[in-house]
Amino acid sequence: MFTPVIPEGAPTPIAPFVPGSRVGDTLYVAGMLALGPNGESLHKGDVKAQTRYVIEEILRVVKASGGDLSDICYNAIFLKNRDDYAAFNEVYAEYFGKNPPARYCIIAELVREELLVEIATTAYFGQPG
Repeated sequence: MFTPVIPEGAPTPIAPFVPGSRVGDTLYVAGMLALGPNGESLHKGDVKAQTRYVIEEILRVVKASGGDLSDICYNAIFLKNRDDYAAFNEVYAEYFGKNPPARYCIIAELVREELLVEIATTAYFGQPG
């Protein structure tokens, strides 16, 4: 069984899911998008601003579980446009540049036309192994 993790003030999901699911020492963070508190799309046309917003929302879920950025061990990244890859990586490196987690990146359509980036995360709070 898992424990749902819903940070205070988390945006209302646009589908049936919770922002995070904790199982023991592992936290699975749902795919985060640049969505405001009422489900509105934010930072339209700006992949850097959307990336920053998405990572900050991920951090809110991780912190609500008692963790921090260093506990993130894996990111699944979805970009709408291949041309946004370099700009995305600029912002991503601001957060994960020194000791980046494993990741993959796929170019794909997202749930709304104006959304440019989605990231799902795994964090581990146990002993390094």
